[in-house]
Amino acid sequence: MTTFEKELRKLFDHDTVFTDARFVGRTCYGRISDNLRVRAEFVTLGYADKYEALKVSLINRNEGVVDSALLRFQEVLGRKPVANNPNFKDGITPHLWVYQGKLEWYAYQPTPADFEKLTDVVDNYLEVFREPIQAVSNSMTQIMA
Repeated sequence: MTTFEKELRKLFDHDTVFTDARFVGRTCYGRISDNLRVRAEFVTLGYADKYEALKVSLINRNEGVVDSALLRFQEVLGRKPVANNPNFKDGITPHLWVYQGKLEWYAYQPTPADFEKLTDVVDNYLEVFREPIQAVSNSMTQIMA
């Protein structure tokens, strides 16, 4: 299992954001409806081997990409403190990077709360495209009658 896959599993391997998660390289695919699929992948923002964002795309099975959002870790998570390191007095923006052939988080390892925050932002984005759930059930209709 690659580092990309391990990190994506922390975000999406629990079927709360979307179902049928499949992990391929630095990408995760899933389903939000019969026709809509989601693709989430770590992306660079201009620097090779420095993954600073998560790109989330919605794909219609018949028509292709419907919409996408770029979730920059700096915007979602902000700057994070790096304990006992004088090089990062003001903290650091979390990002994955490749150093000596190994992919890892640079200077700051996101916490479970960081992953939850990122997952919540993805879920909020996808909520715009989900089918509305009918709020009133048949039993409520009968009670009101």
